[in-house]
Amino acid sequence: MRLFYAVFLPEEVRRALVEAQEKVSRYKGWKEVAPHQLHLTLLFLGERPEGDLEDLLSLGHRLGRLYAPFPARIRGTGYFPNEGTPRVWFAKAEGEGFSLLAGALREGVAELLGEEALRAGGDKPFKPHITLARRKAPAPRVPPVVFGLEWPVTEFALVRSELRPKGPVYTILERFPLRGDHGREQEEGAGERPKDH
Repeated sequence: MRLFYAVFLPEEVRRALVEAQEKVSRYKGWKEVAPHQLHLTLLFLGERPEGDLEDLLSLGHRLGRLYAPFPARIRGTGYFPNEGTPRVWFAKAEGEGFSLLAGALREGVAELLGEEALRAGGDKPFKPHITLARRKAPAPRVPPVVFGLEWPVTEFALVRSELRPKGPVYTILERFPLRGDHGREQEEGAGERPKDH
């Protein structure tokens, strides 16, 4: 099964991004991502055997317990690649938690399933973004869009992607709430001093 970890967006953020997508809808060469599929990929795993699923779910729950909710922002748009002919138009996401979580997922997957399990995602540095449209044929660039979107990221998910002729179909296999129990334990621990000091 084709899998990835991702953060999905609250309704108000999704609505603002869908409004921005209207800027490319006038060009036939761009194809917008369906509103219900807008997401931020934390780690793409590609095709994985069903036997990996239990480990991947356990990892999600473990990291959900370790990491606390964090604020996220979207300010503008960009292209992949930035120079030459773009293939992807995206919204730039900001939030320290994205890189922390993506890094922890990479480490966890490598530890559980080996480095081979990271191959599908490539070795490009992680850049938090939400793909808005993909270029399918010659079409002009869209002028930058400025946003002022903020929201709290409170969970992430393990998602199954099935490739079909009309486009991928995503199924959320499990959501992992961010609880940050580890941080609370450290804070509580810091207040407790050894009795012999």
